[in-house]
Parts: sequence; C-alpha cells; structure tokens
Amino acid sequence: MRSKIIMLLALVMGIITTVLFFNYMNQFDTQAVINENTVPVVQANGLIKENQRITSDMLVIAQVPKDGLHAQTVTELSEVEGLYATSDIEAGEILLTHRVKSEKEETLFVSRKVTDGHRGVSVGVNFVQSVSNLIEPEDLVDVVFSEVVKVNNVDTVVTKQILSKVRVLAIGRKMIAATSEDEVYAEYSSVTLELKPEDSVTLINASERGNIHLTIHTKIVPPPVKK
Repeated sequence: MRSKIIMLLALVMGIITTVLFFNYMNQFDTQAVINENTVPVVQANGLIKENQRITSDMLVIAQVPKDGLHAQTVTELSEVEGLYATSDIEAGEILLTHRVKSEKEETLFVSRKVTDGHRGVSVGVNFVQSVSNLIEPEDLVDVVFSEVVKVNNVDTVVTKQILSKVRVLAIGRKMIAATSEDEVYAEYSSVTLELKPEDSVTLINASERGNIHLTIHTKIVPPPVKK
C-alpha cells in the first residue's frame, strides 16, 4: 500500500514538473517570436517643441512591430541627436527623418540659432574691422569701440573693449563655418552677433558714435595644468 502511494506521488510530481517545463519553454518561444517580429525605434520621451535642439534625454528606444513600419522611421538615437525639430513632436511619437533638420540645413533662419534670452544683432564691418574677413560663424570675439572725444579742447581717440566672448551667428548671410579649404571665399561687410538685449543696445549705440573692431578668440583648448 505504501509503495503504491509513493508511486502515485512520484507520478503526480512528474506531471507537474512536465507542465511547468512546457509552460516555461512556451513562454520563451513566444518571446523569441515577438522579438523576431519587432524592431527598435526612437520615440519622443516628452513634448519636443518646434525648432528645439534634440538631445538624448528627450528620446527613448521602443520596440514596435516590423510590419507596416514607415520607411523614414528613426531607429537609432545617433540619427537625430543634435538636430532640430521642424515642428512640435508629441510625447510617445515615433520620430521620422523628415521631422528633423540639421543646423547646416537651417541656413536661411538665423532665428533658429539664437539661444533663449539672447538676440541676434548685426554690425557693419570693413576688411580690417573683421580681422581681414577671417571671422567665421561660431567664433568667439571681443568688441572694441573707438571714438574721438575732446580732452582739453584737443581731439583724442579713446578706445575700450565693451563686450567680450561674443558668439558669432553669421558673417554676411553665411551662417555655417567653412568646412574645407576648397570652399569659395566671399567678402562680407556685416557680422551678426548673439547678445543679451542690454548688450545689443550697447553695441548699436557704440556703432553710431564711433568705430567698431572685432578681435577673435582662439579655439584651441589648452592642456590641463600639471600639479
């Protein structure tokens, strides 16, 4: 009698083990089939406003069915990081390549380069005042102002720096820096700078009173100081 009970328990345990193993393998196979039929896509993690620069923290990777996927679907973060939204992109929306543009593609709209809280303002320059027309967009410059004033009834030139480390948005109508030595050189007679509103007034006032010269900063990053 006892041996029959043991045999029965062993049989029941064997059935339970078989069912559990079958269920586990079935879930594994189902998940494998799902993974084979989906692809990663890039979605907006929150609302991305029109003309906003896209960063990685605004995006997430999601899995969606492969069938019916749009040909312009973005599948990697690197495809859109650093680009600009051409219109509002809603949270959860899958990004498509035609919904974003690079800064180089936005060469007609300097307003898309101006950062929040700043203004773009142009100032007239000649060949010498613009460092021989060697200043390029995205350079940093200082603004030096000179005017003639009376000192003891004698005309005296007074020169001072009025602005420092100002970002250059454009030179003439060019908003992208030269990318190769083969690029055609073009002279320009104006430089557009990115300034705080109050600094814009300072620059305009100075340009009306006297002469403006720009001095350019280096782009070379110095090595760390050894201790």
